[in-house]
Amino acid sequence: KSKPYLYTTDANGKKHLLVDRYEFLIYRLLRNHLESGDVFCWDSVHFRSFDDDLLSDEQWQEKEALIAQIGLPILTQPVEEHLAELEELLETRLKEVNQRIASGENEHIVVKKSGRWHLPYSRMGDTINDPFFDALSQVDIQAVCKFVHQRCQFLNEFTHVLHRYAGRKADEQTLIACIIAWGTNMGLGRMGQISDVPYQTLASTSNNFIRLETLQKANDSVVNAIAQLPIFQQYHIGDTIHSSSDGQKFETQFHTINARYSSKYFGMMKGVVAYTLTANHVPINTEIIGPNDHESHFVFDLLYNNLTDIQPTIHSTDTHGTNEVNFGILHFFGYQFAPRYRDIYDKVSQGLYGFKHPSQYDADWLLRPIRKIRKKLVIEEWENMQRIMVSLALKTTTQSIIIGKLSAYTRKNKTKRALWEYDNIIRSLYFLNYVDLLSLRRYVQQAVNRGESYHKFHRAVSHANFGRLRFKTEGEQQIWNECGRLISNCIIFYNATILSNVLRYQTDNGRPSSKVSIEKVSPIAWQHINFYGRFEFTKSFQPIDIDAIVQKLVTRPGMSSPRE
Repeated sequence: KSKPYLYTTDANGKKHLLVDRYEFLIYRLLRNHLESGDVFCWDSVHFRSFDDDLLSDEQWQEKEALIAQIGLPILTQPVEEHLAELEELLETRLKEVNQRIASGENEHIVVKKSGRWHLPYSRMGDTINDPFFDALSQVDIQAVCKFVHQRCQFLNEFTHVLHRYAGRKADEQTLIACIIAWGTNMGLGRMGQISDVPYQTLASTSNNFIRLETLQKANDSVVNAIAQLPIFQQYHIGDTIHSSSDGQKFETQFHTINARYSSKYFGMMKGVVAYTLTANHVPINTEIIGPNDHESHFVFDLLYNNLTDIQPTIHSTDTHGTNEVNFGILHFFGYQFAPRYRDIYDKVSQGLYGFKHPSQYDADWLLRPIRKIRKKLVIEEWENMQRIMVSLALKTTTQSIIIGKLSAYTRKNKTKRALWEYDNIIRSLYFLNYVDLLSLRRYVQQAVNRGESYHKFHRAVSHANFGRLRFKTEGEQQIWNECGRLISNCIIFYNATILSNVLRYQTDNGRPSSKVSIEKVSPIAWQHINFYGRFEFTKSFQPIDIDAIVQKLVTRPGMSSPRE
């Protein structure tokens, strides 16, 4: 195809190679073959052989012990037995869902004369800055951080970077000043100008104590404390922990190695994406990725590497969080993947599968499989699929890289096709449940909305410099992101503590009618938090009196039945 464009003909009819075009062709072919896995680069992280990302042949000889070690029940089950269970479940649901549509029991699906159908979309979810918090007096962000530390000692996680100084503790107020400077996008220099802590002290404390490891441990400490509050269980969706993940775009002031152009979000500038996992309003894990990275590659990464006490059982994303393997992989690891699709009709019409040939299904069914599942392919590749799952569990390489290679359309191999086929089974089950169950659709919408609410919250926390990240390296961006999450978690803990005490007061004083309303109040609120002005960290300040705050709230007019 390219040959006619590579040569030019002179006046004598002799052909000459266009060197610049030929060079461009070589680069394009090299790129295509690297992405398809036909060409490897041994010293690369993203483009080395896929086999090198997995357990070695020598390690895999201990297959039985490794599978037992990671504790995934599906991997210990004979593949024929496992597929038989999935077949019975899928075929039963196909019949049930179609019968409920035909009988009118499913009242929410709307079918047009053309046969095209849709599900009514209702945008519901938790609000931000609930009016419940309007009655609270303004409190400085540093006072909130101090209050949270008194309750869960999260500042103790910041250890000195040098082992010989491991016993040395950082000054708490200076440490809080550094966290606020990083998390609000203010920077240490600006914080030194508008606070009573000099820049040199801030820089020294930041260099010695603030790093990704200590920030993640501090965040986990606050998250675990939130999970122990009485109000936390009231945020369950469908009596379980239903998480969601989504990416938030931030423009960067400086060009960094991971920043990319995106005219849709940044205009003529570059930016990065903060991809965050939230559950019950709480940001429990996060990662900085490039705008060109597909969000679906990081879904498993965030879920599996979540070390907090908040462990989701169901996980939702928007369409950007879906690919050809996430349903299957998350199912192996015990998660139910429940994404929100932009156009569910197109997805079901093009992606519903069954264990029988389409001609064997009732012609009157509205939801009919497009083809038969290739069971033989899954059975033949089951051991290789086991090897991939064990490699993911043991983190032989960055998990997002393995997911990215498995979900890439350009890569073609039998194992990948088998994993896609297994994914088709789990996805088809989800499609049927999504169409049939109004409660599931509402739960998914609510979980995704909570993630979007956190984005607004994080944007408000990172307000300085007009929201443009002032950090010059990828490492600094990660520290900013974790500090912003830490500040957010501190505010959520503060709000949830107030709500928990109000809930306890109402329960103890026999006001069950108010309990329902308190459960509906989202802890994602910051209208009562002061992020601005001059910061005074060395000056003693009045500690937060939660009992006085709660007493003020429960005695105000109308509090006996708020939001009703």
